[in-house]
Amino acid sequence: MLPTLRQLQYLKLLAEHGSFSRAAEAAHVSQPALSSGVQELERILGAPVVERTRGRVTLTAVGAEAVRRAEDVLARTEDLVEAARNAGKPLSGRFRLGVIPTIAPFLLPARLPALKTAHPELKLFIREDLTPRLVGELKGGRLDAAVIALPYSASGLDHARIGDDAILAAAPAGHRLAGEGPVRSGALTSDDLILLEDGHCLRDQALAALSLEAPKGDDVFAATSLHTLVQMISSGLGVSFLPEMAVRAGLADMPGVVVRPLAGGEGRAPSREIVVAWRKGSSRAAEARLLAEELRLD
Repeated sequence: MLPTLRQLQYLKLLAEHGSFSRAAEAAHVSQPALSSGVQELERILGAPVVERTRGRVTLTAVGAEAVRRAEDVLARTEDLVEAARNAGKPLSGRFRLGVIPTIAPFLLPARLPALKTAHPELKLFIREDLTPRLVGELKGGRLDAAVIALPYSASGLDHARIGDDAILAAAPAGHRLAGEGPVRSGALTSDDLILLEDGHCLRDQALAALSLEAPKGDDVFAATSLHTLVQMISSGLGVSFLPEMAVRAGLADMPGVVVRPLAGGEGRAPSREIVVAWRKGSSRAAEARLLAEELRLD
């Protein structure tokens, strides 16, 4: 006898909400019905999946592994349902798209109007977050695709190219690096830098391209967004990196900020590759590829 999709869904909701009452509410069933479904799942697996203590529910090792596998099964089932509903109508119906913060405000406003015109039945739900969390949402089936930047190491994903985005230097006016021509990698030191907070892939991609280490210490400034970063550069706090798409969108158009190209290793200008990524085996892979074509950089 095999577990049912409903039983797997109950366990997944139980893991997410941490209580039988909240999981039952999310599943739109009574608490006894959800509890009975979980008990039946335990009988099928031959092991407890949760530890029931007063006020909280904790997954057992078997339960945690069951949830991990259930997420994939449920995600593929949802893919199947969406694919069947929208057969022959690409990019129609619900499509859940993640986008990283160093891309979303600069790419989406320029591309979404044409996308909606070309695919009027598309119901696009946008989630903006850092790359590691978006990858987790993709693998857990909570997103259909995500716009991220490479290089980034993530197994179990496929991707289609949108285009390249150069990484530029931004310095305060009057800074020694605010002159003419490209900034050579050897001209920058960690002491010059102010950066986005850890978790933003742009930060790691720029540092790796220039063979630099992140500044260390408890008093190091770390910006939560590119907009904050530009404000700090304008105030003379230090030098940083900006994506070309943000500069073209006018992010650095403020007094006291000078933008210069970078020369990375062997004189190559550092850049990141913008892609649409999705789970390997997703039934919405063809739509994700089409989306990448619609979002392509000029």
